[in-house]
Amino acid sequence: MAKFPDTMAFTGVNTPVRIEGDVFDLEVEGEIPSDIDGAFFRVSPDPQLPPLLQDDIMFNGDGMITQFRFKNGKVNFKQRWCQTDKWKMEREAGHALFGAYRNPLTDDPKAKGHYRGTANTNAFFYGGKLYGLKEDSPAVAMDPNTLETFGYTDWDGQVTSPTFTAHPKIDPETGNLCAFGYAAKGLLTKDMVYYELTPEGRKTKEVWFEIPYYCMMHDFGVTKDYAIFHVVPIVSSWERLEAGLPHFGFDTTKEIHLVILPRDGEAKDVKIFTAPNCFASHVMNAFNDGTRIHFDTPEARNNMFPFFPDVHGAPFDGPASASRLTRWTVDMNSNSGEFEKRETLAQFVGEFPRIDDRYAMNPYRHGWMLGFAQGPNGRASLAHIDHATGTEDVFHAEGASTLQEPAFFPKSGKSDEGDGYIVQVALRNEEKRADLLLFDALKVGEGPIATIRVPMRLRFGLHGNWVDGVHLDRAAAGQSSLGGVPTVAPN
Repeated sequence: MAKFPDTMAFTGVNTPVRIEGDVFDLEVEGEIPSDIDGAFFRVSPDPQLPPLLQDDIMFNGDGMITQFRFKNGKVNFKQRWCQTDKWKMEREAGHALFGAYRNPLTDDPKAKGHYRGTANTNAFFYGGKLYGLKEDSPAVAMDPNTLETFGYTDWDGQVTSPTFTAHPKIDPETGNLCAFGYAAKGLLTKDMVYYELTPEGRKTKEVWFEIPYYCMMHDFGVTKDYAIFHVVPIVSSWERLEAGLPHFGFDTTKEIHLVILPRDGEAKDVKIFTAPNCFASHVMNAFNDGTRIHFDTPEARNNMFPFFPDVHGAPFDGPASASRLTRWTVDMNSNSGEFEKRETLAQFVGEFPRIDDRYAMNPYRHGWMLGFAQGPNGRASLAHIDHATGTEDVFHAEGASTLQEPAFFPKSGKSDEGDGYIVQVALRNEEKRADLLLFDALKVGEGPIATIRVPMRLRFGLHGNWVDGVHLDRAAAGQSSLGGVPTVAPN
């Protein structure tokens, strides 16, 4: 009989949901424009079985993929687990076999030699398939229409790294998928590999190199000419794993780095820039003006992850964890080895930044961020940041609601930048259910134009993406297709 631990990671709003199912024609408050045709995919860590050990962190749950399918002014709901090797082995055994988050030393012997991935970090569409992604393992391919799991993929042997990023990028001009793996030659190694793939699955680029120290390489930036990796000291070691400590911890004594690879270059062309310690995880966008590179990321003075504690034992510093969008600028022609500038772009405190992906890798105007509730009366929020005017338009959620990462999609492939919609899940914690909110992307402060009601509770989610209906139709016909939005390069 399943019995989950009576701990924060498994009780209250974090209680596992473990429900696969379909709901047709969800109730809608407001009106969904009838010409919206596509699907919003998101993933949440949702353990199918109690953990092998007495407790675990929330990030170790099995990946549950949710699909919200929009068509003709209606929305259908579908939810399925991404059936990783771990999920299938544990389902057959009837109990957990894999131990603590990213610590193979805690596994049941039956798990040895198998991928530990949970595919719980991103649901990403490319080349006609949906991929369940977690950065400690290969990508898991799925059918984007039925959510059937096909299994791990190495693109016909072309991708040899045992790890694949949870945050690939699509070049809006070439259509190529830009991706990387860290710990690419084994757990805790400094090895990195950068790949580019076509929608048909052909590898066009592979470069191996090393970073200054092993750390969580969760996201990265790509411009027309460069791939940019931010090395921030969320670090680990075999000593930590042997001691049973959380895999990662934050080290305030280490400097940060930007490791930059020219996209037409090789390992010998990598340059490394260094700056004082800070925390940064996700990337809003990056672009270059010749050899000057701009890299936009929410930056905090100290660790944002209390579940990955300070390696020196310092208590979590809440005020210092507040992150604001910051532009890091370096010049590849400089020999100083230092950042040229770090400039705060917005006063809004938040994370999970998103853009109009048609403008990825290019100068851009519009961005959106999630704001976390702060204090007993704080409310979760969504902000639109206009880089041209410096204004911030903010929506505050109702009551005890938890908002999740926003995703943008355009009204048409030829619409102006930012002329589109934002979708965002809102967890109604007191009511034990969820809503999907639909906003006019340039008027988020006015509130949602439609609220799509989900008649059940959803677990907290991590990342997700919009997929236009034309791509889903092509996938159903067995045809390759580009990414989740119509791909129109900026003028």
